[in-house]
Amino acid sequence: MQNLHYQILGSGKPIILVHGWAMHSGIWRRFAENLAQQYQVTCIDLPGHGRSEKLDPFTLEHISAALVNAVQEQSACWLGWSLGASVVLDLARRFPERVNALILLAGNPHFTETMDWHGVDVQLLNAFADNLNKDCQATLLRFLALQVNGLADAKVLLKELKVAVFECPPPDSDTLQSGLNILKQSDLRPELAQTNKPVSLILGNRDTLIPVAVAGQMQALCPNLELNIIDRAGHVPFLSHRQELLAIISRFMFHS
Repeated sequence: MQNLHYQILGSGKPIILVHGWAMHSGIWRRFAENLAQQYQVTCIDLPGHGRSEKLDPFTLEHISAALVNAVQEQSACWLGWSLGASVVLDLARRFPERVNALILLAGNPHFTETMDWHGVDVQLLNAFADNLNKDCQATLLRFLALQVNGLADAKVLLKELKVAVFECPPPDSDTLQSGLNILKQSDLRPELAQTNKPVSLILGNRDTLIPVAVAGQMQALCPNLELNIIDRAGHVPFLSHRQELLAIISRFMFHS
């Protein structure tokens, strides 16, 4: 069994937090402590991230299996941020009995832009992939800066991001490249369309990685999806708009 690091806070309805690319569960700390005042919150490091053992191959199929084997809850709300949103959509399809609700935070089931779908330019992800091999640290710093780009308090948020992320060594190159491949290649739109679980989508209208225009397309796929757009938020609303995000989650958990 895969050895994954996780921490459990609080008590109540279970929520499992799944972080994004190149991150680890420490990114959630203050947000998770607030959330744990109402719920039982599990913060887990993805394989090869933070303090979790590496997984080879680092694919959605193997990640989903590793996560459900690591946590004890028989059924929970899974909150996935960014790459984590792709993970929880995949997990809900493969292990529906372990999922009672989904929260997609700054997530996109088809991360890259196509002629008929809003997303990030695949060339940006290709550039990250190329630059990782040249200077991993500089590439990760650029990625962090993108997440707060255009926000009023970008400098403060970027400092908070850096402190949290670099608490742990970054994942190795293979894991980082495999994570980018998931973002570039995965199409989880069928999973979103077919799910019978309550789904909350939470986006920031200033997110430079997840265009807010994708919200309407996701609603068209999943008409029961609960849409929440946080004004003036970017890719990290759990840092920049914590109270608004907590209120959205609380409302959703009450009804799901």
